Amino acid sequence: MGGQESEPVSGNEHEYAFWEKRIDALMVIASRKGLFTVDQLRRVLEEMGENAFETMSYYERWIFAVNRVLIETGVYSTEELARKLSEVRERGSTYGECCQSEPR
Repeated sequence: MGGQESEPVSGNEHEYAFWEKRIDALMVIASRKGLFTVDQLRRVLEEMGENAFETMSYYERWIFAVNRVLIETGVYSTEELARKLSEVRERGSTYGECCQSEPR
């Protein structure tokens, strides 16, 4: 992390949660559409500071960074994001479970 000493990184894969898979897909799609650059994301991640790396998961940091860059570049506003989050909350906690499938 930021050139500091750390524990060895485990190469063992883990089972990804549905929301983690969606964040990964969002990253790929938005990147291919040219909505952000790696440098923009890196800047936001570095500005988050050490506390974010201690308290947030990998995908939590990525969704924070992607959202911040997309808001900064005018892809959507904080008001639009809040409205969409409200719509998603209304769907309930099991929304999307019917669409999840095991990898083939």
